[in-house]
Amino acid sequence: RHPVHRDSNAGRYCTAPKSLEIGGFIPTSAEQSLLCADMSELKHIVCPHCTVVNRVLAERLADSPRCGKCRDPLFANEPAALSDATFQTHIERSDLPVVVDFWAPWCGPCKMMAPAYEQAAADLEPDFRLAKLNTEDAQGTAARFQIRSIPTLVMFRNGQEVARQPGAMGAADIVRWVQAHA
Repeated sequence: RHPVHRDSNAGRYCTAPKSLEIGGFIPTSAEQSLLCADMSELKHIVCPHCTVVNRVLAERLADSPRCGKCRDPLFANEPAALSDATFQTHIERSDLPVVVDFWAPWCGPCKMMAPAYEQAAADLEPDFRLAKLNTEDAQGTAARFQIRSIPTLVMFRNGQEVARQPGAMGAADIVRWVQAHA
């Protein structure tokens, strides 16, 4: 597998080795279209393990892509654990809508909803990133978003809040809520 690089002539990203283009081999337009992808086909996916932003072809999201840095799967069928330090990167740099469960370890309804949220993450990936933020450990982020009750689900798109739902829900209700606000 070859690294992705920018094709300066066509304004596209290529997965072919640069040596093919520089080393005397000039691909035909048909070959070039197979080697390069329009920028709109690339999705920025934040690794839930190391927080590096990866570029993945949209049609390859369901093919279990791995992080280019840490090599861990970009989708693990479980919510990503966020912190004050990683929160902003996930909601601002991801091309996927990000749904964050604001919770606390002492909260009974949060504990009750946790298995349903994990099931929803498995059902909704790779079209959505589901994540959890412990409000006890990330009090600054919880205060910035004025989280008054937990659990609270908040959906972000392009760094902006687009929907909010307080209270515990079952897996099917979470999936319906997320899809309704996509």
